[in-house]
Amino acid sequence: MEINSEVITSPPRHAATVVMLRDTDAGIEVFLLKRHGLSDVFGGAYVFPGGKVDALDAELDMARHLDRPLAELHEYLNEPALELVTAASFYVAALREVFEESGVLFAQGVTQQHALQARALLRDGASFEEVLARLELRLQTHSVVPWSRWVTPKVPTVSNKRFDTRFFVSAVPGNQVAGHDNHEATESVWLTPGDALRRYWSGEIQLAPPQIMSLAHLTYFPRVADVLAAARNRPPPLIEPQPFNHEGRRVICYPGDANHTTRERAMPGPTRLIYRNKRFEPEDGFDALFAPGPVPLAPT
Repeated sequence: MEINSEVITSPPRHAATVVMLRDTDAGIEVFLLKRHGLSDVFGGAYVFPGGKVDALDAELDMARHLDRPLAELHEYLNEPALELVTAASFYVAALREVFEESGVLFAQGVTQQHALQARALLRDGASFEEVLARLELRLQTHSVVPWSRWVTPKVPTVSNKRFDTRFFVSAVPGNQVAGHDNHEATESVWLTPGDALRRYWSGEIQLAPPQIMSLAHLTYFPRVADVLAAARNRPPPLIEPQPFNHEGRRVICYPGDANHTTRERAMPGPTRLIYRNKRFEPEDGFDALFAPGPVPLAPT
């Protein structure tokens, strides 16, 4: 990956992503998609389903297709300056993107058969709102909980585009199967957060810093219910990574780091990642990504 120091002057684009989770005997698993290698954002990397907020997301008939009032959605995001419709559009974008990219439709009473029918309508050219209207569906915004907000720094690290992304967490509906669209994403997989990080460390998969840090955070939770409870019991933190160069290497620091302008931590785990060995890694090595206590060592 080529690192440069050119400052990006354009404002960040609003985006939304959904961290879908499920419980297994091995612990929490998270759903990851492999971006198409030609994608202009995180090409070839494994990411959570998500994408840019479209203008149409704010134009959805929200009284008809959302399960909660706009004021309630606005409150949970904890961004008082946002207009109500703008706040609601982030939920719409998150649910639209997770449907388009994984086939999972967070709507009341939807089965796998409904989701397949909805995807067929989408492939035939119907808009997301048209799909909801034709199938008479109401989106389940209560199933996705605001988790964090990431704002790309002006000095690029892994992309020359800036995003202001709202991360939501959710349990995958038990009656639907997540997959990939073979267009924007070429592969998909369910992995425990620890296994995803180990595969990253061994070079099997690529991860961008927001995914690395989010997966590290998820290793702290034994069950999906614990993640959702944690998300509901605190406002989603604002995470503005701040890159700098140190001894010839690019470093990204996070809230709570000695070099970050925000002294209060936003999440557990390391407070900085260093670009070395052709990847971003914690200053103190692989084990710094995990919760305290014994964990399997990184592959040698």
